[in-house]
Formats: sequence, structure tokens, C-alpha cells
Amino acid sequence: MSASFFALLDDIAVLARAAAASIDDVVAGAAKASAKAAGVVIDDAAVSPQYVQGLTPKRELPVVWKITRGSLMNKAIIIVGIMLLSTWAPWIFPWLLLAGGTYLAYEGAEKVWHWIKPSHSGTAGVEQVVERTTTDEKQMVSSAVRTDLVLSIEIMLISLANIEASSWGIRLATLIVVGLLMTVAVYGTVALLIRMDDVGFWLIKKPARWLQSIGTGLVKAMPWVFKGLTVVGALAMLWVGGHILLVNLGEVGFAAPYDLVSSIVGAVSAPGIVTWLLDSSLSAVFGLAWGAVVMLVLALFARLRFKQPAARAS
Repeated sequence: MSASFFALLDDIAVLARAAAASIDDVVAGAAKASAKAAGVVIDDAAVSPQYVQGLTPKRELPVVWKITRGSLMNKAIIIVGIMLLSTWAPWIFPWLLLAGGTYLAYEGAEKVWHWIKPSHSGTAGVEQVVERTTTDEKQMVSSAVRTDLVLSIEIMLISLANIEASSWGIRLATLIVVGLLMTVAVYGTVALLIRMDDVGFWLIKKPARWLQSIGTGLVKAMPWVFKGLTVVGALAMLWVGGHILLVNLGEVGFAAPYDLVSSIVGAVSAPGIVTWLLDSSLSAVFGLAWGAVVMLVLALFARLRFKQPAARAS
């Protein structure tokens, strides 16, 4: 009887150690995958605040909550889809990641182009969003959730590609943790950022001079914070997109770009942070070049498309 009892305790201890090891694997995998998806997350956090512009302060947080719920639903559907694909058609992931990397590189290159050659079309979209959100909150939430869907697909694909665990259950648990962390990080940051102005104005009304100074600083700093997020987001998208493209081009049989970058980085004898910066910079340059080519192809396609009716008319 006692032997059976101690044997049961031993089995429980073994299961507990296995569970603890699994939790460690999930946490470690989630941390690594989240770091790799940072570029998309930063860009998501930079883009999202525009969807609450034009709303009254009382509606800002409820709208952010609605978008957050939509984001969680997006990630739930995406996780189910990619886990099924990982079982039945894992060969498709390099191609999906190439498509995702192309999207990131294109978005990043487009932002760089707007920095080089500013145009009124870059601000028109925000003005349209402001007009839309003041008249139709449901339409604005739907637009934000659709944008989140694209970015969430990228986050989950990047995360899955960086999970080293072979267990299906560990990969699933890691994706769930990553999805929750990313959603909280993005929309928690958005909620905090959009209320910083209110905090600043509240501090300005305080009698203490030092509180007024802090409040004034917050109000003046927020436009620069959003500009900084946009810059960091664009650079991060180029770096992450370029790295995804380099790695997955090698996966589908075109390894020359990745081998070239690896040989350049390997030839540099420097501390780890320097080689990491070099590798990231080269990935960003490749992403910028790839995105520029995509922009050129799309521009040529658009020009040919708009010329066709004129040619037929003549």
C-alpha cells in the first residue's frame, strides 16, 4: 500500500517536472518568437492610434477594446489555420513567409519613399480615417480589424518559423502565448499613448509648477513619439522583412543572397552586437531593395492598366 502511494508521488513528481519543462519551453519559445515579430508589432502600434482620431475621449478606450477583441479573434482563427497547415501542408510555409516578407519590405520601402518624396496623398488617408471615425464608428472598427488581420498573419507566421520545439502541443501553446502577448503589447500601448495628451492637460491644470512642466512636456512630446514610432516601425519592417526573405529564399532553393550576407558577416571579426547590427543592416538593405522592386512593378502595372482604356478608345 505504502509502496503504491510513494510510486504515485514519484509519478506526480515526474509529471510536474515535465510540465515545468514544457512551460519553460513555451516561455522561451514565446520570448524568441516575440522578438522576431517586433518589427510588425512596432508598426502595428504606430498605425493603430490613427483609428481613434476624431472620436470623443469617452469613446476612445471602448473603441480600442472593440479592436482588441477583433484582434484576438483574428489571431485565434490564424492559429487554427496555420497549425492545421503545419500538419497537412508544411511545405507551404516558406512561400507564405516569402509573401509576408515581401509585404513587409514593400510597406517599409513605401514609407522610405514618402520620406524622400513627400506627397499630399500620404496625409489624405489619415484625413479620410478621421472623417470616417467621426461619422461611423462601426466602419472604423471594421477597417482597423482588417488591417490587424494582415499584421496578425505576419506575426503568427514569423513566430511559428522561430519556434524550435518539435511537439505540436508546445508549438500551439507558444503561439497562443505570443498572440496574447502581442495583442496586449500593441493595444495596451495604443490605449496608453492616446491618453497621454489627457494626462498632460490634467497635469497642466495642477497648481504645482513642476507638474505643469511635466504636463506641457507630455503634450509637446506626443507628436514626436508618434513620428518616432513610425520611423522605428518602418526600419524594423525592412529588417524583419529582409531577413525573412533571405532565409526563405534559401529554403526554396535560391540561397545566393543569404550566403552572400552570411559570408560578409562572417568575414567581420567584431563583438556580437557589431555583427548583429551588420547582419540587421544588410537584411534591411536587402528588404529595401526588394520592396523598391515591388513598388516599381506595381507602379508599371498600374500605369499599363490605366493606359489600356485610352488605347482602346483611340
